[in-house]
Amino acid sequence: MKLNIFICLNLFLLSGQLFSQQLNYPLVNPYFIDLERALYAPNNYFHTAVKPWLIPEINKITNIDSLKTQYCIKSNYHRKFCNAVWDKIFNENLIKLNKEGFQMTIDPVFNFELGKDIHNKSYDSKYVNTRGILAEGTIGQDFSFSSTFYENQSTFIDYIDSNIRNTSVVPGQGMIKSFKKNGFDYAWASAYISYTPSKYFNIQFGHGKNFIGDGYRSLLLSDNAFNYPYLKISTNVWRFKYINLYGEFQDLKSPHSYDLGFRKKYGTFHYLSFSASKRINIGLFESIIWETADSTGFRGFDINYLNPVIFFRPVEFSLGSPDNALMGLNISTKIGKNYVAYGQLLLDEFKLHEITSGKGWWGNKQAFQFGIKAFDLFSVKNLYLQTEYNFVRPYTYSSRSSLQNYGHYNQPLAHPLGANFWESVNFLKYNYKRLFAELKFNYAIYGADSANINFGKDIFQSYETHPKEYGNYTGQGLKTTLTYKDFRISYLVNPATNLNISLGISYRTEISSLTCRHSTFVYFGIRTSLHNFYYDF
Repeated sequence: MKLNIFICLNLFLLSGQLFSQQLNYPLVNPYFIDLERALYAPNNYFHTAVKPWLIPEINKITNIDSLKTQYCIKSNYHRKFCNAVWDKIFNENLIKLNKEGFQMTIDPVFNFELGKDIHNKSYDSKYVNTRGILAEGTIGQDFSFSSTFYENQSTFIDYIDSNIRNTSVVPGQGMIKSFKKNGFDYAWASAYISYTPSKYFNIQFGHGKNFIGDGYRSLLLSDNAFNYPYLKISTNVWRFKYINLYGEFQDLKSPHSYDLGFRKKYGTFHYLSFSASKRINIGLFESIIWETADSTGFRGFDINYLNPVIFFRPVEFSLGSPDNALMGLNISTKIGKNYVAYGQLLLDEFKLHEITSGKGWWGNKQAFQFGIKAFDLFSVKNLYLQTEYNFVRPYTYSSRSSLQNYGHYNQPLAHPLGANFWESVNFLKYNYKRLFAELKFNYAIYGADSANINFGKDIFQSYETHPKEYGNYTGQGLKTTLTYKDFRISYLVNPATNLNISLGISYRTEISSLTCRHSTFVYFGIRTSLHNFYYDF
C-alpha cells in the first residue's frame, strides 16, 4: 500500500513539474473542494477574489499535485506498456515533454453531450459535439504559455436556442454559423503568456477571461462573456495584491463596416486587494469603458487611463465625463474554521440625496451581493454548501450607447441576467474519491421589457430611453419569475484535465403574465471541465 502511494505521489509530482511555474489554475468552479478549502483556510493571506489563480501562488499555500494524489488509481497490469496506457487515461497528461529548460504538455479537450427535454416531447434530442486541443508549457523558470482551441457543433433546448438566435452568440463561447437544420457551428480559442520577472510582479498577455470576486457570480467582473484580448499586471507586496487590467471589447449591435469589422471599445480596470488579517480581505475596484471613436473621430486607447495607480473617476471627470465609470467593493471574512462570508457592492451612479430621498430615481444604479460558503458541513468531509444573493437595480451597467456599456459580444461583463433583478443561488456539493454529486437551486425575479419600453434589464439599450425619472424599482416592467434546478452525478476520469463523465437533470421555469415556459432536460456527457459556461439564466 505504501509503495502504491509512493508511486502515485511521484507520478503527480513529475507531471506537476510542468505546471509549477507561471501558469494559471483553470478558471472553472473548483472541481476539488479541498483546494478551495485550503485557500480559504484561516491561517493564510491568499487573495481568493482575483481569478484565475496563479499556480505558484497556490503552491505557497497547498501543493496542487499533492491534493491530486488522492485521486490516483494504480493499475494492476504487470506490463510496462499497459501501465503507461492506464496512466494516460486515468492519471496524467496525454503528451509530456521535459527537456532542459523546456517543459510542455498536450491534451485533447472535448465535450460530448446528449440530452432531451422530456417536458417538451415533440422536440428532438439535443447534443454538444466539441473537440479541441490544449497545449501548455514553461520556458526557463519565469515564462509560461497556454493555448486552447475548440471546434463545436451543437443544438440547444428552447430557452438557450432563443437566446442564441437573439444575440447570435452561444453564451460565453462565440459567434454562430448555422449547422444543418437547427444546429449551430462555432469556434472558441484562448491563449496567454505569463512572465514573472521578480517575486513581486507577474505580467500576462492573452485572449481569455478574468473574474473578480469570491462568489459564484461577480457583479464587478465575471467570466460570463466571450473571450477578449487583455494585458494584466499583478503586483504582490506584503499583504497587498494590485491588479492592472487592460482589455479590448467588441460591440456587435452598432453598425460597422466589412473592412474594419465590429466596433471596438476599451476597458481598463484597477483592483486593490488587502488582507487586513488572515481572516478579513478587502478589495477596491474601479473601471472605465470607452468607445474607440467619438464625435471627433478616432480616439483609440486613451493614454489618460494608462496610469496604473491613478483613480479613474477624477480623470474621467476632467475629460468631460464622456465615459462609463464604475466603482466597487469586495469583502470576504473567514468565520471559524470552515465558513466564509463574502459580499460585493457596485456603484455605477451615486448621488446620496437621490438615494436617501426614496423617490426611485432612475440613475440610482447600484448592485450588491452577499454569500456564505461552508466547508465540511455538519462535520462531513467534502460536504460543501454555498448560498448567495445578488441584487442589481434597473439600468445598472448601461450607458448612452452599447459602445460604452459594461458588455462585450452581446453579453454582460458581470451577471448574465444584466440588470433589474434579484437572485438567490444555492449549491450543495459532495464528493467521495472520484465520485461527485452536485445539487443547485436558483431563484430569480426580474423585470423584462414590454411594449418596447426600456425598464432597465437590457444593458445594451441606452439609458436615455428610460420612460420615467422617478418611481423606478427593481423588478419593474414585466415581472418574471425564474426557477432553475439541477442535479448531477459525475465521475472524475482524469484529474490532470478534469475529464469527467456526468449524468444529470435540470428543471427550469420562466413565468410571467404573458409567458409560462417549462423545460426538464435530462443529459449525459463526457467532457474536460476547464471553463465555466453559464446556462442558468
